[in-house]
Amino acid sequence: MKVSTRNVFRGAVTAVHPGAVNAEVEMSLGGTDRLVAIVTMTSLRSLDIRVGSEVLALVKAPWVMLVAGGDDHSLSARNGLHGQVLSISDGEVNAEVLLRLSGGSELLAVVTRAAVSELGLQPGALVTAIIKASSVVLGVPA
Repeated sequence: MKVSTRNVFRGAVTAVHPGAVNAEVEMSLGGTDRLVAIVTMTSLRSLDIRVGSEVLALVKAPWVMLVAGGDDHSLSARNGLHGQVLSISDGEVNAEVLLRLSGGSELLAVVTRAAVSELGLQPGALVTAIIKASSVVLGVPA
């Protein structure tokens, strides 16, 4: 499978919390990193997702928000992945910020150049990548 999404993670499902319409699916990215996705119950059944299943999680880089510094933030987003800036590639308006998560995975965020400046981002900076669970698309290997 080839996709245009820059962030593709492969991992095992560690928890499934079904609801009336949607289910919350948690997966391990390695180490202590985990990612939570919200999928419909129809998708959960048609993809046969259950604890232990291998899944692919796709997150478009512009859907990733960054918070500089420590853990002193409160947000409604389910995913807060801690990491360190590896590199920043500037464009005309936006910048690509490559992170290494604490568990070793890499994650790419696309944010404005103004945000990079305002947050004081530079290689080595500690950040938290914020991703809404509804922005995580799940798939299963063919």
